[in-house]
Amino acid sequence: MRIGLVCPYSFDVPGGVQLHIRDLAEFLIGRGHHVSVLAPADEDTELPEYVVSAGRAVPIRFNGSVARLSFGPIVANRVQAWLDQGDFDVLHLHEPAAPSLSLLTLWAADVPVVATFHSSQSKLGALRAAQPLLQPGLDKISARIAVSEAAHRTMASSVGGTTLVIPNGVYVDRFRTDTEVEPEPAAPPRIVFLGRFAEPRKGLPVLLAALPLVLAQVPDAELVVAGPGDRAEVKGTLSEQVSGAVRFIGTVGEEEKVALLAGANAYVAPNTGGESFGIILVEAMSAGAPVVASSLDAFEAVIGSSGAGVLFPVGDHRALAAEIVRLLEDPAEQQRLRLAGQDRARQFDWSRVGARIEAVYDSVAVTRGGTGARGRGSQVNGSGPSSTGSRPPRDGVAAGAEGGAPTSGRRRHGTRTGASGRHRTDDEPAVWAASTVATSVVPVASSGAERVRSRLRRWFSR
Repeated sequence: MRIGLVCPYSFDVPGGVQLHIRDLAEFLIGRGHHVSVLAPADEDTELPEYVVSAGRAVPIRFNGSVARLSFGPIVANRVQAWLDQGDFDVLHLHEPAAPSLSLLTLWAADVPVVATFHSSQSKLGALRAAQPLLQPGLDKISARIAVSEAAHRTMASSVGGTTLVIPNGVYVDRFRTDTEVEPEPAAPPRIVFLGRFAEPRKGLPVLLAALPLVLAQVPDAELVVAGPGDRAEVKGTLSEQVSGAVRFIGTVGEEEKVALLAGANAYVAPNTGGESFGIILVEAMSAGAPVVASSLDAFEAVIGSSGAGVLFPVGDHRALAAEIVRLLEDPAEQQRLRLAGQDRARQFDWSRVGARIEAVYDSVAVTRGGTGARGRGSQVNGSGPSSTGSRPPRDGVAAGAEGGAPTSGRRRHGTRTGASGRHRTDDEPAVWAASTVATSVVPVASSGAERVRSRLRRWFSR
């Protein structure tokens, strides 16, 4: 099967969606499919062979974070060129309701579309306002996936439709060390935080507020903070006692992350919101770290009733401190959580998650010499019609950017083309999408590729 994946967020800055798409692509390639990923990226960003750059992205504040997106006429031309070359049986778009590559691809698509919704948020006014403008495009989606019940609720409340909940995947064995790694008895008890600590929603302030209470009971405890952010600014807010117990190590690679998690007495995820799925919890459990996490819906869904982690009320630093102290003082409980967590993490391994996504493709995709399991035009938990009609194969067209079957090697992409449009700073990308579509484009119906392309050409030629 020829599969096109579209990542709305820039590959310049690693994030959960980007890593999910990377891992999904590698799973599908391992299954023998032709896969191409379209994503924003700067010219000096190293990309896997199967990733095609759509040019630079611009930062947009969204959901308590900063998303780097591409949108505009130059990007749309690249989308169309990628579609023409790829000759895909199915497209899998991520976050198609945001002004991004995914939305542009959705407008231009003339093959079955699968869409995954990752976001979980409470402020939905802009998305709801944009729904009448987005709906004709969303009606083209053959199957909808949400990564969690929280993401499903966000999507259902904002743009409607029925979804199949399939969680994000993790290559569990990549987080297993060759030998069992446990903290040395003589080493200080280690608490680990991993994430972009400059973002308040990641919850580092909650953990730092809990730390004095922890040190009062376990004075030799150490907090290791891994991830990007201004460490000097944070340390300047700490007391001398707390500052001496905190070690910032910056951004870590995959191997360093595995070792850090495997050696933790407690991995703490004190996030305060904006999480649709607890992928970092699955990674930590895979590595054998005892997990303490805030009781966000997304985190509760990962830990569930399995006893594979400890939950505390969101934002309650006193409750967090009590749970950390209890864990640090109980080596037997640490070991129980390690084993329970590793067992729970298996439920999210790509061998299971990838197979479910592949089954969705089979249900909607055109395949060479026939149709998918349900035939072209069928739907899986979708809300609208998929494309119809036959499409002859295009001989000699590769899924990757350079031709031939994609590989997992790395390269630098070619010439740099800047994304069009001005720098956007809207708190809600849907506001930009609504205003752009409302003033520039007649909503596109799903009655044929040429109609879609014609309206795109008229808009982008202005």
